Amino acid sequence: MHIQISPDFRKKTKAAVSSIVIFIFVYILIFLFTILLALACIGCGIWLIAAKPMFLTLMIGAGLAGTGFFVFFFIIKFLFKKHINDRSYLTEITRSDEPELFKMIDEIVKEAETNFPKKIYLSYDVNASVFYDSSFWSMFFPIQKNLIIGVGLINTTTKQELKAILSHEFGHFSQRSMKVGSYVYNVNQIIFNLVNDDASYRNSIEKFASFSGYFTIFASLAIFFTSKIQWVLAKMYSYVNIRHMALSREMEFHADEVAANIAGSISLEESLLRLELANNSYDNVISFYEARISKNQSSKNIYREQFFVMNFLAEQSELETKYDLPHVKLAESGLFNKSKLNIENQWASHPSTEDRVAKLRQLNIIKDVDHQPAKKIFKNFEKTEEKLTAKLFANVKYKPGRTDVEFETFTTEFKAQYQHDSFDKMFNNYYDNKNPDSEVRENSISEDIKFQTLFNNEKVELVYTLIALENDKKTVEAIASKEFVLKTFDYDGRKYKATEAKKLIPEIDQSIVEVKAKIVKNDSDIYNYFLKTAEAQNRKSGFVNLYHSFADYDKQYEEKYKLYIDLVNATAFISERTPFEQIRQNFITLKTFEEKLKSELRFHLQNPLLTKELSEQELKDLAYYTEKEHIYFNNEEYFDSNLEMLMKSINMLPYFLHRKYFLKKKEILSLMKDLHNSHQVEKVS
Repeated sequence: MHIQISPDFRKKTKAAVSSIVIFIFVYILIFLFTILLALACIGCGIWLIAAKPMFLTLMIGAGLAGTGFFVFFFIIKFLFKKHINDRSYLTEITRSDEPELFKMIDEIVKEAETNFPKKIYLSYDVNASVFYDSSFWSMFFPIQKNLIIGVGLINTTTKQELKAILSHEFGHFSQRSMKVGSYVYNVNQIIFNLVNDDASYRNSIEKFASFSGYFTIFASLAIFFTSKIQWVLAKMYSYVNIRHMALSREMEFHADEVAANIAGSISLEESLLRLELANNSYDNVISFYEARISKNQSSKNIYREQFFVMNFLAEQSELETKYDLPHVKLAESGLFNKSKLNIENQWASHPSTEDRVAKLRQLNIIKDVDHQPAKKIFKNFEKTEEKLTAKLFANVKYKPGRTDVEFETFTTEFKAQYQHDSFDKMFNNYYDNKNPDSEVRENSISEDIKFQTLFNNEKVELVYTLIALENDKKTVEAIASKEFVLKTFDYDGRKYKATEAKKLIPEIDQSIVEVKAKIVKNDSDIYNYFLKTAEAQNRKSGFVNLYHSFADYDKQYEEKYKLYIDLVNATAFISERTPFEQIRQNFITLKTFEEKLKSELRFHLQNPLLTKELSEQELKDLAYYTEKEHIYFNNEEYFDSNLEMLMKSINMLPYFLHRKYFLKKKEILSLMKDLHNSHQVEKVS
């Protein structure tokens, strides 16, 4: 297989390699400096001891020699360092375990013209990746890579899609020119370890300093020199890393092309577009069981549940089905991401899904496909799922008598929880990340409003466009203030210099004003549509009162939430080194805020809708906290159990505020749904 290398790839490869050459040159200069420093320190130490032999000069001479040695050792320590990846979350499989999977990988390796993995592991999540243990010598000797395949990925792909994804991973190391990218990646990791991984080095210096009080000064001197060297290396790392990340974007496109040549363009495209949904489904299952740790409940097979959740969420979003899997179209995948900003630097090492799909469609490589589920490759995938699930839950500390939730119970409870925590489909996600406008007013002269236009995709996109614009503005402001250090960035398809960021802000502001105006107009139309619908059903006063009740709470929310911020600020001193007298004074100041907190908690505890999801123990703890006076500090000592209770109680305030907000919002939306449904019935009759 031969893939043509793009001019961009060549250009960025040269830039990455050049940056490494410059780094090596700077490193050699520092290396020579540390040799001279070490020789000078050792020479001075010997001269001092020889000139006037005594205990003091012996300690000073040994200290000087130690300073020279530690500074020199810092610059060469990475020669002996090997980066070992954590494998505790991985499960190794062999050819005898899964012959069909290994046969697929054999085919990929042959077509990609690369080497077979050293080892193959299964992980819990929705991912596939290649890794290896690296050291300084990895730059000169070839390394066998290890392959990780997530069970959550296998569970949500076809055989052809899995082949495409694995081909992409091997594509990074297949073509001869791609090996340059692999080399740059490896060197980049070595530099990172040299700059950042110095815990063992500092421990060695601390041991040196502990031998004698005389050595403490020289240990500080060694740290002073190494911190300056580290600062230079950090700057060089940033220089190399930016160019490496620019190259890695091009490597993604080339790896996609390798995958398309092996498994076809469509298979990779469809798996990429489904990936977010598959990952979101996995996260939903994990969140479901995190909330049930206190109930001593776990799962026998989270992947069966992941598959259910994925199809349930697809059904809620009215996605099509293809090969018994959700078929996510490009337009559907990008509905909630309307950002125009693209920062091609260390914060954006991968191209967007849209860019990758566009390249794949240009390639349009057609291959014979196998649309069977990827799980069919395994001898007994259900057994594998259960094994990985058991391993995952083994990391959680449960009480004796833990029980597994039955699958039918999970589906029932998940559906109920989803309906409980979400808004009706008729609103088409319009209110998922915005609230009904509390400023709207009745407009008696408004034109005839059609319900179909209020929550269509165009109106929903306005909401997410506004969110994206506001986020883009914050990022561009950070670039303008040099909080983000970079040379260029793309906005709306145009390249800007970092110095031009400030000029772009008014343009974004104007777009925000225009989009906001459209949303305000639509919110007014929504209010007046439901107002007229309620009036026709003699329910106008009920609708207006409920809407105003929500609007009032909307205005109160920020003020009530401010109490939580005040409490967080007032208790910050607990985690800091604070004089005893100041601690006492701080708790006196805290008392006022605490009384307000107790009052708010008592008020919310009276609402069964807010307390029904709390455990019996949580309710007991809150009642005990609000009804009693508690001492947090006495005789120059903190009372840890009382402080823990205080912190838990403080953190319950935003839970109650947010939950009440959600319920009020759902109440008004449920009324709007009922009004619309009744209106539809009247029209039919």
